[in-house]
Amino acid sequence: MSSNAPGQPPPLAPYPPSQPARVLRSPQGIANAAMALLSVGAAVALLSAWGKFSKWQNMNEALATPPGTDPGSVLAAGDIINSLIGLLQSLIILATTVVFLVWFHRVRCNAEVFRPDGFSQSAGWAIGGWFVPIANIFLVYRTARETWNASTQNAPDGSYRSVSGAPVVMWWLACLAAWLIDGIARYKYGMAVGAAAIRDAASLGVVADLLILVASVLAVLFVHKLTALQGAKAVQVPNAAVWPPRSEHPHGPTAPSSARPSPRPGRGRHQ
Repeated sequence: MSSNAPGQPPPLAPYPPSQPARVLRSPQGIANAAMALLSVGAAVALLSAWGKFSKWQNMNEALATPPGTDPGSVLAAGDIINSLIGLLQSLIILATTVVFLVWFHRVRCNAEVFRPDGFSQSAGWAIGGWFVPIANIFLVYRTARETWNASTQNAPDGSYRSVSGAPVVMWWLACLAAWLIDGIARYKYGMAVGAAAIRDAASLGVVADLLILVASVLAVLFVHKLTALQGAKAVQVPNAAVWPPRSEHPHGPTAPSSARPSPRPGRGRHQ
């Protein structure tokens, strides 16, 4: 039975609990780590290309060796070197992937502070989108491009100012090319039987490593540019310093600026 007096409207239902507002978090430190690892990865890719080129030369020599000559010791030494380089490259790629994904998610969350209506999918897809086969080709690029667009500074009159997305496009195309050629090279090497097949797989591996090098360099430029864009954009966020610590801004930079302070300091309602 309702306790309302006759003729009175029923009490309003309580508002659902509000979602905590996102706050800006500096991506600079994790960006520096990502750029350092990407630079090391580029150097290791160049080393790997040298190792596979040596493998290609060894296979050519093996094919040109007169019958009865045993080139086994030379080939075995080359295999050991390439195995060690491959192990090092795998470890660098693993570390780089983890750090890059942390940075990518952070800049995506920051971009939502700048432009909450600028995204077609949640921030979790900044990480999850990488692990969806086939669809990751589109999901990752869309997140990167939307983050880039949301992080650009406004024009002096407050209107949206477009910034060329070429660094995003070039980085992503290089990544796709490197993944494709590297996958084909690994498949061919695994299926190779005989010196001629191994030589052909090694030559494709050289191309793959050079593409990885290019993709790594473009990734460094992408990380640097997007981090710089967000640093400049953060200055334009109302009522917030650049990268405010949580302790100083518990409500985040998106807290409403229209909240009225107490007209008489020291006489708030909690006093």
